[in-house]
Amino acid sequence: MTFSHHVAVITSDEHALIVASDLAEDFKRDSALRDRERRLPHPELEVFSRSGLWGISVPREYGGAGVSNVTLAKVIALIAQADGSLGQIPQNHFYALEVLRVNGSAEQKKRLYAEVLAGQRFGNALAELGTKTAHDRVTRLTRDGEGYRIDGRKFYATGAIYAQRIPTSVVDEHGVQQLAFVPRNSKGLTVIDDWSGFGQRTTGSGSVVFEDVFVAAEDVIPFQSAFERPTTVGPLAQILHAAIDTGIARAAYEDALHFVRTRTRPWIDSGNDKATEDPLTIKSFGHLSIRLHATEALLERAGELLDKAQAQTDAETVAAASIAVAEARAISTEISLAAGSTLFELAGSQATLAEHGLDRHWRNARVHTLHDPVRWKYHAVGNYYLNDENPPLRGTI
Repeated sequence: MTFSHHVAVITSDEHALIVASDLAEDFKRDSALRDRERRLPHPELEVFSRSGLWGISVPREYGGAGVSNVTLAKVIALIAQADGSLGQIPQNHFYALEVLRVNGSAEQKKRLYAEVLAGQRFGNALAELGTKTAHDRVTRLTRDGEGYRIDGRKFYATGAIYAQRIPTSVVDEHGVQQLAFVPRNSKGLTVIDDWSGFGQRTTGSGSVVFEDVFVAAEDVIPFQSAFERPTTVGPLAQILHAAIDTGIARAAYEDALHFVRTRTRPWIDSGNDKATEDPLTIKSFGHLSIRLHATEALLERAGELLDKAQAQTDAETVAAASIAVAEARAISTEISLAAGSTLFELAGSQATLAEHGLDRHWRNARVHTLHDPVRWKYHAVGNYYLNDENPPLRGTI
């Protein structure tokens, strides 16, 4: 395997946020162009990797910064604000690192964390098409001497096309799900760029095909057991999705502000420096501002409770974190869609012009918020507060 060269070392939460802010300024510059032309962000991802941000969740005892989940969510939101696709690509990377933290052996942690700190990107091959439910898996893991063989086909494999390893959910001979960290250059492994969503266009969320692919035993980590006991794997996955939507919402909001301030000054005297005196437009921004600030506050609160659950993991702390994350996920879904729609309303037909790229925020939000049903978030939250019932242990809550 090859590693990215000259990978920076992130030393603290503050350092991570500074680096993410600087990168976001660079990534924003051509984000509309990348979306319009579906230009895959290979150069940007190399810069992203070398920044050290892909290793910020690695625990300190393994050489990483071990940043808080508050910081991790803010980093993802900052990048997603600049480019929704770039914000989503590392989501499954951090998810796989959480599975590794929770279920990996000491040797596996030492080796795989070292790869990440040296610049490796992990993709994913989890979901499958055509199964009875979204949670079912048929990709097989069969024993072959000292290792295993994998056969199956995956879709929605976000980031796989950019990765050096592809963590893959597989079912062993006992019907138990495992997570195989498969090297990208393995014989029989094919990544197909067949993602054609009208939003999040450059995430590389296409197909991965495994045809008798060998994987070493030491690269296979228990997966199913992470959902058979209270762990933070589920809420960690979900807070990253909430952060992506929050970033997309912030981008739409900022573009709406800019549009109204610079392009709509209908009846205003030349000496009036107000952006507008239209009461309906002002009310729209008031409504958006309140909900966006609430979303950002709930995202931070969710990160704090997730930090507590990681520090002391039990049924109560994991449930509290999962519910807090579900609240952030629900409101971030609403605000990302609302901000994109309001931008259309305020900018009118100009928002649909390709050269402006303003439509990408709504498209990105509409596609990403379909990742898992938000209606079940409301059910889980209501059941928790009304009936004192903890949410189910799975990756979508």
